[in-house]
Amino acid sequence: MNETVFNFFNNFALQNETLDSVIIFLTDKFALILVFSLIIFLFTHKHKEDNIRNIFVIFLSALFAWVIAKAIKFFYFSPRPFEVLDTANVLFEYEPGDSFPSGHATFFSALATSFYFYHKYLAWIYIIGALLIGASRIAAGIHWPVDILVGYALGGILGYLAYRLFRR
Repeated sequence: MNETVFNFFNNFALQNETLDSVIIFLTDKFALILVFSLIIFLFTHKHKEDNIRNIFVIFLSALFAWVIAKAIKFFYFSPRPFEVLDTANVLFEYEPGDSFPSGHATFFSALATSFYFYHKYLAWIYIIGALLIGASRIAAGIHWPVDILVGYALGGILGYLAYRLFRR
């Protein structure tokens, strides 16, 4: 099933230049836009007394989730789809190995989850952003669906735990 879902998303790659550009944008630059937009929002939001704590919790949860994902990758080797499948459409060069879990999915899931507890409506943009980033990484040929799903679960759990640990 992992390979079937991968093939579904990955078949969007190499169909036309515009779609490939969108996929590449979502795997790379979009993440930076989300992070910088969140920083700007949190520093300019009207509840200034809570902003520093909110920033701390949100970004600490995302950073901690990313470190946990890196630690798992260190102990558990998982090849990327382009290393296993000759038919994988790869949109750009990427380092081999290190596929499970997706660090991007883990980071943005934790970020979106912890942000949700402070700003529910705006956090939906980040939840959708995390979903787009994950799907684009499958479409680009650099992650398996299970890498993304486990990253979402791990990040969501860690984002929730960070909120619970630091709430007032």
